[in-house]
Amino acid sequence: MENNEIDTCKLLYNTERVRLYIPEYGRNVQKMVEYLKTIEDREKRNEQARSVIKVMEIINPAVKLQDDFEHKLWDHLHIISGFSLDVDSPYPIPAPESLNEKPLMVPIEKRPIKATHYGRNIESIIELIASTEDGDMKTEMIRTLALYMRQQYLIWNKDSVSDQTIFQDIERLSDNRIKVPEGLELNKVDSGANFSRPGNNQSKGNRAQWQKNNQKNNQKNRKQHNK
Repeated sequence: MENNEIDTCKLLYNTERVRLYIPEYGRNVQKMVEYLKTIEDREKRNEQARSVIKVMEIINPAVKLQDDFEHKLWDHLHIISGFSLDVDSPYPIPAPESLNEKPLMVPIEKRPIKATHYGRNIESIIELIASTEDGDMKTEMIRTLALYMRQQYLIWNKDSVSDQTIFQDIERLSDNRIKVPEGLELNKVDSGANFSRPGNNQSKGNRAQWQKNNQKNNQKNRKQHNK
């Protein structure tokens, strides 16, 4: 093979090619858009631009999940062209500066959690109960809250906890705006109840079965190794 044939067959790395403005559409769509710029007849250029929009819709079907997806496709067409395509778009042409706009900051709750083992949502529930008028409904809300807080307490502490401790926590977290009714009692904790921390879903039975299977596999591997 002659040298000129070798040069013709040389592979181009992506780093040596023109940068893709929107990689999701691929290099062929970008070439189509570049071709649109060379069409002198405006009516034909508009017609071909609409055809490219249809191709983009097929290549990137996820764009249909967005609101006003046709507007988004025309925006993408202008971005791929480097904002230099002169066509009659049904939507306003986006400004190049819009690509550099920083997204709005998402507000984050920075207020410290009063009791981390109960979580921040407990504080919202307590606010709701504190604003509820006294009565049977409020008493049941307090009972339900106390049962949930006891469950959370046992998940993270593993020690037994008295109802009185939970009631005191409710009053403390509410800044004494909630007064637990006298005589309120919670159901006893089932002796067989298993309170596991999040991400620790493996029960003792599953762990024992895993250990048994692991031992069998080790024995099988040793036998094969000794053959």
